[in-house]
Amino acid sequence: MTQPYPQYPPYGWPNYGPPPDNNMVWAILSTVLCCMPLGIVSIVKASQVNTLWFQGYHAEAHRAADEARKWAMWSAISCGILIALYVVFVVVMFLAVGASFWGLAR
Repeated sequence: MTQPYPQYPPYGWPNYGPPPDNNMVWAILSTVLCCMPLGIVSIVKASQVNTLWFQGYHAEAHRAADEARKWAMWSAISCGILIALYVVFVVVMFLAVGASFWGLAR
């Protein structure tokens, strides 16, 4: 005689714990304060984490969380590089204008 219902483990469903941190806060902050295109990619990856986790794709959920963190980090790094380049540009222009104003440039 066959069982009408599948047999589950004696303690119920397996417990995989809570889903990984989706890094949504960092994704939103990097979108608003830093580089928008990279931040949007980070938001998309962060929004996939809980969906994948509750569908049972645990490795993919961890991978999406890692990618969301990676894209948010690259957004912040690119913003820092652009600010540093802007500061260098302003300093060089200030020195060039100052040198021509004081008659040091020929």
